[in-house]
Order: sequence, then C-alpha cells, then structure tokens
Amino acid sequence: MSSGFYKTVAKRILSCHAQDLPDLRGATVLLPNYHVAQPLAQALSAAANLPALLLPSMVTLNDWAQSIPLAAPVVTDSQRSALLYQQLRKQQWFGQADLWSMTQELLVLFDELTHTLSTLPSDAEAFAAAVQQVYQARQNTTLQLEARLVFELWHAMQNGDELDAARAYQQRLAKLAAQAAQPLFVLRTSDWDASEQRFLDEYARRAAVEVFDLREMAPQWSGLLRDYSAGHSAGLRSQNVPPLGDRLRLFAATSLEQEARAAAMQVRRWIAAGKRDIAIVVQDRVAARRMRALLERAQVLVADETGWTFDTLSVSTVLDRWLTALQSDFYHHDLLDLLKSPFIFADMAVAERKAVVYRLEQLLRKQGMVAGLEKFITLAEHETVLHQPLARLRQAAMLLEQNRKRTLAEWLEALRESLNVLGIDTGLQQDEAGQQLLRALEAWQRELAIDEGRYRFAEWRRWLAQQLDTQTYRDSSIDSPVRFTHLAATRWRTFDAVLLLGCDADHLPSVADSGRWFNDAVRGALSLPTRSTHATRQSDDLLALLALNDCVLVTWQKDRNGEQGLLSPYLQMLCDQHTLTHGDDLTGIPVPLSPTLSRERERGQASRYASITLDERELHACLAAGEAHHVELPQAVRPAPSVTAEAVPASVSISAYNSLVACPYQFYARHVLRLNELDEVQEAIEKRDYGDRVHDILRRFHECYPQVSGHPADELEASLRRISEEVFADLLQQDFAARAWLARWFKSLPAYLEWQAENEAQGWRYAEAESAFDWQLEGVRLRGRIDRLDVRGEEKLVLDYKTLDAQKLSNKLKEPGEDVQLACYAYAHEAADAAFVSIENGKVRLVGPRHDVPQLAQLNAERLVQVMGDIRRNAGLPANGIDAVCGYCEMRGLCRKGEWLSV
Repeated sequence: MSSGFYKTVAKRILSCHAQDLPDLRGATVLLPNYHVAQPLAQALSAAANLPALLLPSMVTLNDWAQSIPLAAPVVTDSQRSALLYQQLRKQQWFGQADLWSMTQELLVLFDELTHTLSTLPSDAEAFAAAVQQVYQARQNTTLQLEARLVFELWHAMQNGDELDAARAYQQRLAKLAAQAAQPLFVLRTSDWDASEQRFLDEYARRAAVEVFDLREMAPQWSGLLRDYSAGHSAGLRSQNVPPLGDRLRLFAATSLEQEARAAAMQVRRWIAAGKRDIAIVVQDRVAARRMRALLERAQVLVADETGWTFDTLSVSTVLDRWLTALQSDFYHHDLLDLLKSPFIFADMAVAERKAVVYRLEQLLRKQGMVAGLEKFITLAEHETVLHQPLARLRQAAMLLEQNRKRTLAEWLEALRESLNVLGIDTGLQQDEAGQQLLRALEAWQRELAIDEGRYRFAEWRRWLAQQLDTQTYRDSSIDSPVRFTHLAATRWRTFDAVLLLGCDADHLPSVADSGRWFNDAVRGALSLPTRSTHATRQSDDLLALLALNDCVLVTWQKDRNGEQGLLSPYLQMLCDQHTLTHGDDLTGIPVPLSPTLSRERERGQASRYASITLDERELHACLAAGEAHHVELPQAVRPAPSVTAEAVPASVSISAYNSLVACPYQFYARHVLRLNELDEVQEAIEKRDYGDRVHDILRRFHECYPQVSGHPADELEASLRRISEEVFADLLQQDFAARAWLARWFKSLPAYLEWQAENEAQGWRYAEAESAFDWQLEGVRLRGRIDRLDVRGEEKLVLDYKTLDAQKLSNKLKEPGEDVQLACYAYAHEAADAAFVSIENGKVRLVGPRHDVPQLAQLNAERLVQVMGDIRRNAGLPANGIDAVCGYCEMRGLCRKGEWLSV
C-alpha cells in the first residue's frame, strides 16, 4: 500500500513536467524528512521508465529556508535567555521562583507568538509593523494577568533590529515566497505551523503549489480517530474500518521488564526473518533504555535518531558531581561519587585512579570524616598516593571560588580551566559525547562573551543545568537495521517492520509541555497552540504511520507499579472500531512472519545480524496469546552453596558464629565471600556509638575504682560524670544531638552505682575489662573480646554491657543456643556464670541464661566444631534465616529471599 502513495505522487509530478522530461530540476519537492527522498526517487524513476532521469530538488522546508542569507546576524538563544533573565531578576515580579525555568518557557512562548503573526514580514520594518498591529488589537482585549505579562514582555523584546531564530525563520520564508518561480510539491501528514502555512499561501500566489496530504490520500484512515473522538459513536458500526489483523497487533505487558523483553524478542525475530529496516517508535524512554540494553546483550546495536539530552549522559554527570562536591564543601559522598567517575584524572593510569579512590574511601570511613577538603588533606598527610589528587582538587576549587559574582562567560571559562586541572577534559576528549559537550561549553562561552550580567554560583549552575537539558546528543557512529525514532520523524516513511513502544495512555498522546508557569489557559488567550493541537498532530502522524506500514506491533503496560494501566485512547478507539467491524480486537499473537528470508539474505548480502536465530518456544514465552501474557524468567531458588575445605575460615569470631547460627548463607556471604558492607561515615550519633562510649566510660571508671564500696556516692557519681564528659567530648563538638545521648547516660548513673554496690555485696569483685581471647578448638579457632570479668574466690562471672531493655535481652536468651555470645565468653574463660548487664531508661539489671551456663558453653563449642567440620566436608549453607534476622540483613539482596519465597 505504501508504494501506491509514492506512485501517485510520482505520476502527478511527471504529468506536470511531461514536456521537461527527463529533466525535473525545474520542480522542488518539500519533504517532511530526508528519509523520504530515496523511495520517492525510486518511484519517479519507475514511473518515468527512462534510461536516465534528472530528479527534482528534494529538501525540507527548514533546510531550504536556511539557504537564504540574511543581512543581520541572528541572536543566539543563550544570549536571549541571559537578557530576559536579567530583566526578570531586576523587576522581582516572581519572588523566589525558578527564573531560569521561567525564562526558557517565556522564550518558547515568544517564538510561538512571532509565528502567529498574520503576515510573513520580510524585514525589520515589516516585522515591527506586524507586531504593532497585533499589539494594538490586543490592547482592547481582556487578558488574564499571566497572558498579559507574556504579551507585554514579547512586545517589549521585539523592539529592535536584532533577529532571533523565529524572526530569522520568518524572514527567510518570506524571501523564499517572494522568489517563487518553480512549481512546488509538498508531502505532509499533518497540519503545519501557522507561519509555514502562510509561506505556502504566499508561494501559491506566484507559482504552482500542490500538496500531497496523506489525510486526503487515505481518507479511510484519516477519519478513524477524528470522528470517534468527536463523539460520533453512533456512526461507529458503519465506519469503513479496513481489516488490520494481518498488519497490526497489540501486546499488553504486565511489567516494564516484560514489555522490554517482549519487544526485544520480536525485534530479534524480525531480524532473523530477514527484515533490514526496523523502526522502534519510542513513546516510553524508560522502556527504551531497558530494551536497548537487552538488544545490545544479544549483540544487536540500535541506531538512535531521537538522541538523549546531555543531562542524562555520564559525560555531564561528571560536571554535576564536580559542582555538587564543590558546593557541598566536598561532602564525603559527593567527593567519592566524583572520584569514581571514569572521566576524572583521566591523565593518570587506571590502576592509580582506583588506588586513590580506594585509599581515600577507606580513610574517610575509618576516621569518620564527613566533609571539608582541607580536613581531608590534613587527614591524608601520611598517604602519599592521595597528595597529588587532593592538591589538584584544591587548585580546581580555587578557580571556581563561589563567593563572587561573575558573568556567564567567566563562569564557563573557570569551569573549563578546572576541568583541565582535574584531567576531566582529557577524559571527555576520549568520548564522542564528551567531545560534543566540550564544544557546547566553548560555543556558549563564545556566544555570551558580550553579556555583561553578573551571576552568583548557584544562578550560573542552574543555568548550566538547563542548558544541558536542552542540548541533545545523537550517536551517528552506529549503522544498524534497528533504529529508535519518534512519531513525528516517521512522516511519509516506510519500514520493513515497526514497533510502537510504550503506547499506554500516559505516553500516547505525549503531553506537550504546556508549561509550569503558563498553561493552556494562557496559550488559549494568546491564540497559541494548545495540548489539543499537539494531540491532533500526533493522531494524524499515528494514522499515517499505520497507513504506510503493513507490519506493526504495539506494546504497552497494562499493569504499572501495581496499578492498572490504560491503552492509548487512540489505539483503544481503533481496537474498538476494529472489534465492531471485524470481530478482532487486535490483541494476541504478534504479527506472523514468513519463515523465509528476504531476497538480500538469499543473495548472501545479509549483514552480521542475519545470524541471529530464536527458539520458537523462547518467543512464545514472551508473547503469549490472549490474557496469558507472561515472560518466563529463570525461577529463583533458595541458595545453599558449599565451599571447598581451603575456603573455610580457620578462625571464627563470636559475631561470625552468631551469624552462622542465625543464617548459614549470611555467614557464607559475610565471612567466606567477605562481602561485608563498608563502614559508613557517621554523620549523626547512632545507638551503636552510644553503646561503645558507655563501654569505654565503664572501663575507665573501674580502672580508677575497681571497688566502689567504701567511697562516697557523690564522689563516685562526680567521677563517673567527669569521665563521661571526657569520652563524649569529641561527639559533642561534632553533633549537638550528642548532648541528648549524654543526658540519657547520666540518667542511669545512680542506678549503675547502686547495682555495682549490690554486686560487690554478693562477694563479686571487678577483675578486668576488654580482655581478648583466641581459643583453639578442633579444626577452628574461636576469638573474641569480653566486656568485663568479675571473680568471687575461684568463681568467675562474665558480664557483657548492653544498652538495651532487659526484656529484649531476656528474649534473646529464651532459646538455648540461639545467641552464642554469653556461652562462648563463658567457655573461653571457663566461667561458671555469664550475664548481660542491661543499662537502659535509668535502670540497671542483670539478665542471664535460664539454663546451666557451663553445659551451654560446652555444647556451643561442640556445635561449632561439628558445623565447621561439616562445612569442610561440602555441607550446604542454606539461606534459612527467620524474618527477624532477614529484616536487618545486608545480604538479603544477594540471597533474593523475596523472589524464591514467593515461588
């Protein structure tokens, strides 16, 4: 069917220039894009049936307009943006609003207002007259405040001879129309902008113009959605809907992953069937990212016509990390994120860079340093490997001093100098996107050299972020039969196969950015295009795509984050009409493909992609009919790894033994694979820090007072308070919240001294604290450190301080062998008894096991020997922790309990 449209165009052009054949250079054809040139040229050659044919000029309207020279220079968008921002900042109309965002939005509205002028002004005088005419007409019109503000600002900014992009485009179109001498043929699928339509009208007054509009050439398609959306449901049954079952199918996915996998699978199947021009029309960029990753994993590269804004690329992420680190005084997370970028210090060897990051991270986590580059430099005084990188960071930071205002060009120059110091520019030069980014920074600096406005660091950084959000990177180095594109870029294009990705109601029609500050109501008041205009254009482009292509698969998510999703209203209307007319709702098995390969493959000219094959069962697992859409993923199972005897740890700490009892897989991950989490830099005091300080306080106190009996209570409490303040001193300087923890401890001082006196009255005497042990058992060593050991004659009592409620501690000891800490301490010191000392909420209580401690200690030791022996003999280490253990386990993501538990 698509070739028929091109034949119609070709025959009409040839009939109009029959007397000029074989020379068609006297005609011009306006194309929606240059991809249309080849099929049109082929259709012209086939219809002419001549040995040779000189083709007409085929060009897009924008490129044709750009070929017209102008006398005055064109002001760049960056210059306009800076000028408007300064005016908004000076007037202070919007308080603390994001003025850069507002500036960008206003410039878009200004350009649209310029395009709505009733004439095409060919010079500055004509433009001024047209603006004044519109201004006088609006003076007597009631406009809401926002619309009046936009209109007045637009009018004020048009005073002058400077050309912005919109004015320059209008003048070029006016000159083109004035020079009209050749017949003009136009291919389109939807309405043009107002200024472009006026150009066409002006051109038609001087030369012949013929428009080939697919909406008129394929009326059975163009009326499908418009009549239905207008509420003409009564005529729906009689609507002549063409049968689409052989060319269009819809697949409803139950998740993002399933949609991406199904789409990738269908593309691979199309490639295996010999299709060499496959378009993926992206509506959902998130699904596109995942689909691209899946295709690249299958060694299928994807060409991208749409591109990605720079703010989504890693090359601009390193800029953001650098400026964030600078603005946060090198907060440790920001600094480490920066240093882990592959672009920084690119002039150093990779091994050196990794060594710098690793050593600095270990140092910061160990010392608990939160922020401050100068503090880091002092901390790394004895770390030679860190001296040069930290010095370069200091030098680069001095270039971007934040306490002064600069012009945008000066900020950009300082940024580029800092990138040079940090070796980031070297890294960016090695990346194609990085090269484009450096060129963009250089261009902005050059364009803004004449701007004299001065900006704070935060203002400039917000400007830079917005600039990166407006610039697009396209990778032109990939040559692939598969391409990402967007709906507007498919106008008049034909493909071997089309996949419309992410066609739910949230993405099709895509919402035109009507603005954060100035919405559709403002646009309507100013006679500007609104969301409905944008939606109508998408509807026309969608129907044109379906009319031109006979192998289309639509994917969408019927379930999104646990909520039911809706199909695009356009496609839902189409499905409803098709169901009423043909009894087929277009869902189910995707477009059937012929198992035979294309003629190119038969001739041996297929690319490397032709070797991709698919198991039919693999495809149907992804694309099942009806409601049974389901992607078969490998089922997760409860892990129970075993290890070789050589990998079994020879020494086990008390905490490792507790981990082994709580969950063998946790022990395996932590102590065999050694995947323990790195210590976090403590930014605020946690319960663990409080407990450590209490342990240290009591150790120091009992070194001074091994026995409290015989000392006045006020003396003991004063001494305990003094020691406590000394131990908490560094925390009090870092965090004001430390005072609350210290007050909490002070509340327990009288109770602790009272408990200690009672303990001594029972004959127990303090003997030692923080004593380490390392016992050799059969095949394994048990190591640890006890908080305190008391003696009474030949008897020994092992005590462990806990800043927990006594009931919680009692629950830990309820089941014998569940918590091994006290039993192991008792075994290591051959103690007759062991207990926790609960210090919490102004109360101190002794909490001991309910069972015989020596027997419990012996059984725990024997169990450890037996279990470690079993592990050496390849016994599995299953993930069988209870919920209370798993809730705080950092290895949960490794064992994937949430997945295999639901199987």
